[in-house]
Amino acid sequence: MSDLILASASGIRRAILDQVGLDYRVVPSEIDEGAIKARFTGDVAALTQKLAAEKALAVSRCESDALVIGSDSIACCDDIALDKPRDREEAAGHLRMFAGKSLFLHSSVALTRGEETLFNAHDVAELEVRKYSEEFIQNYLEMDWPAVGFCVGVFRLEGPGALLFDKITGSHFTILGMPLLPLLGALRDEGILPT
Repeated sequence: MSDLILASASGIRRAILDQVGLDYRVVPSEIDEGAIKARFTGDVAALTQKLAAEKALAVSRCESDALVIGSDSIACCDDIALDKPRDREEAAGHLRMFAGKSLFLHSSVALTRGEETLFNAHDVAELEVRKYSEEFIQNYLEMDWPAVGFCVGVFRLEGPGALLFDKITGSHFTILGMPLLPLLGALRDEGILPT
């Protein structure tokens, strides 16, 4: 059986893999996401797939016998792609922008070995953000800052993030940051999981 590596230090991505009982180790990727984003000319879906693959490839080039999982997520509102907020003030600005609109969360996952991308999948979830007050924004950030500062979309569904939404359409795992079900299929194809 191949060694399995997660190319991410994300606690939630580790929790997702732990919950399904995967045996893996963590080797965080050290790619320059900003440089990739600056040169990229495709849509957000393709960008998340590119970033997921690049994260995995950066690790698999050094761990050539291992299967490496890379994942990435980007939130979009009003056709604007948003990264994790740089600080609490920017987080509040994102929350103001989202109020009463649809937030689209794009997540991708890739599986690589050596120089080869074996699998790459994208999924998107739509989160209908309710209208809320400035007081709510400040109270929400008081409750969950700095944890939501590490999250695209400034929310954690495993925390008070559910307070932001009227309706959510899409995979729970995609919203958490990794399209798990397609990944599990790819791991079955690679013999990591039983069929």
